[in-house]
Amino acid sequence: MSAPLALTVEDSTDQSALLRLLLEREGFEVFATADAESAIAAFAEISPSLAIIDLRLPGLTGAECSQRLRERFPECFIVISSVLDPADYPDADAALPKPVTSAAMHELVVGLAA
Repeated sequence: MSAPLALTVEDSTDQSALLRLLLEREGFEVFATADAESAIAAFAEISPSLAIIDLRLPGLTGAECSQRLRERFPECFIVISSVLDPADYPDADAALPKPVTSAAMHELVVGLAA
């Protein structure tokens, strides 16, 4: 059985590396992009079960990426990650405020499996 695929859309290389590390520890394969346009272009080749999207991205915003992802993959669990107040996040399945911690990622994945 192959590992589930997580899509990360994060323009910070440090944050992207951290998300990859934490997701791989939780048993996910990771497809990482630095912007929404690259994520959207990959839709024909990927089928993520989880997506973690930063709100502040160059070009298209994380909110726009989230909306397009929801249209293409309605079953995908969408998580918004940002330094902004979670009250300002667009509609999503969950929030992962920054700074992201190992404990917060584990709690998110356990909630996803439930």
